[in-house]
Amino acid sequence: MAKKVVTDLDVSSKRVIVRVDFNTPLKDGKVSDDNRIVQALPTINYLLEKKAKVILLSHLGKINHKDPEKTAADMKKNDMAIVADRLKELVSAPVHYVGVTRGPALENAVSALQDGEIVLMQNTRYEPGETKNDPELGAYWASLGDLFVCDAFGSVHRAHASTVGIPTHLHSALGFLVEKEVENLSQAVHNPKKPVVAILGGAKVSDKIGVIENLLNIADKIIIGGGMAFTFFKAEGKEIGTSLVESDKIDLAKSLLEKGKGKLVLPVDVICAPEFAADAVATTVSVDAIPADQMGLDIGPKSVELFKETLKGAKTVIWNGPMGVFEFEKFANGTLQVCTAISELPDAFTVIGGGDSAAAAIKLGFKDKFSHISTGGGASLEYLEGKELPGIAVIEEK
Repeated sequence: MAKKVVTDLDVSSKRVIVRVDFNTPLKDGKVSDDNRIVQALPTINYLLEKKAKVILLSHLGKINHKDPEKTAADMKKNDMAIVADRLKELVSAPVHYVGVTRGPALENAVSALQDGEIVLMQNTRYEPGETKNDPELGAYWASLGDLFVCDAFGSVHRAHASTVGIPTHLHSALGFLVEKEVENLSQAVHNPKKPVVAILGGAKVSDKIGVIENLLNIADKIIIGGGMAFTFFKAEGKEIGTSLVESDKIDLAKSLLEKGKGKLVLPVDVICAPEFAADAVATTVSVDAIPADQMGLDIGPKSVELFKETLKGAKTVIWNGPMGVFEFEKFANGTLQVCTAISELPDAFTVIGGGDSAAAAIKLGFKDKFSHISTGGGASLEYLEGKELPGIAVIEEK
């Protein structure tokens, strides 16, 4: 890899600022899913073993800085203290939590840090300048450390003060998590074993335009499922009932169908219901016979077979987006079947590009059945589009 990795830095007794992605779901005052914290542990533990002084920065949720009442409510809801409690249970080193993002309390905690100890700072988004990559804020945070390590893949597509501002002032490297992400996604996109099959789902075509256009140059077949399929059906002149559709993207879908002739594979049947509900009455129909008062909520059994057939023999599979409303058991079968089919491919390199598809694969019990499950939805999407990720671009070359 061209970028420096944490092992390329001399970290002993140094203050190492690590941008992690601890943007975890919270429930009843606890972290309800600690996967993102666990994913950062290899880098954190390596630094602790090497006797570094570790300063962790992360965002948590969103903070509305325009309305004082909302700001206060968001800060209360997205306080990093809960995350600090979970981190303390996962590492053997002392963790000092500092509930502010600047000032004497933070500076004193950093000054008092001993080798092999951790300071976790309050949510970076408490600062209005974070998302604007405020130069003063980036410089201030950089002044707290000697070195910078980027290990927040879920945030590298954003040019924020904590991802891009800090490393403009310090020697920098990638952490193990981001290194792994870049290596795996790069293998799928830049150096794939053929044939390549991409599977794209989820609600909106607009989220995946750049991905489809880039993957048309890479993939042998692109399977389209999920809510976005209905915009393509509409582009083909089909009746789609009350199914999700992006009316302003119909012409674009037409042009993609034209560009992707022979490559794009659409569902042939769907499971419909009169309403968006877990207990709605489900009916399987051909995509040419969707009733006017029904909405498609999953792919049907014939589509499952078609997609399985399309996947046969694939050596590289890139999957982003579920096939239906997998959160409702009745409409999870398409996603489950596609998950199963990908996981059973012999000798295939299989990558899930974060977001809902990663959540679906983990929820359905396929966590260890893929070559790589990305931790970053937006970042992996932009990587699949072929875009440069600012949080990686800023890191020093080897």
